[in-house]
Amino acid sequence: MHYDLHKPQPPSDDKRWKLVGATMRRCGGDGRALIETLHTVQDSFGYLDLEALEYVAIALRVPLSTVYGVATFYHHFSLRPPGKHTCVVCTGTACHIKGAGELLTRIEAEFGVKAGETRDDGELSILEARCIGACGLAPIAVFDDEVAGKLDTSEALSRIHGMVDDES
Repeated sequence: MHYDLHKPQPPSDDKRWKLVGATMRRCGGDGRALIETLHTVQDSFGYLDLEALEYVAIALRVPLSTVYGVATFYHHFSLRPPGKHTCVVCTGTACHIKGAGELLTRIEAEFGVKAGETRDDGELSILEARCIGACGLAPIAVFDDEVAGKLDTSEALSRIHGMVDDES
């Protein structure tokens, strides 16, 4: 395969790479386009794998270490495929004071997966967010994009069971 440093080729023929390329061009085609480009990759493919990070680094002429640093710094980005269902527990100050830490611990124990990980069967990802922005409803969690506030542990566990058990 011929590799041209002036026009790096995407990792595959997948048409979603055209969206990524368009984002790069629209945002200047250099390091200033990094975050927006990573958002487009994440939105298009669901996560950022090493192949995607390497391509973005080469295409934007940014060190891979910088691309990896940005991808791991921001909560929105994930380096692993997401689970079929997600539960995001807010661990911001208000939620922490109202018991989010205990809530998260119980969820991890009940479903056998740590925050930031996906269960081995691919059904469930458990995530943490530093603040969801609805502190008056603490503690808060987001279940498959549905925000629920003033949660107690049994309600949270029931909601997650409803998501993953209904699939069986």
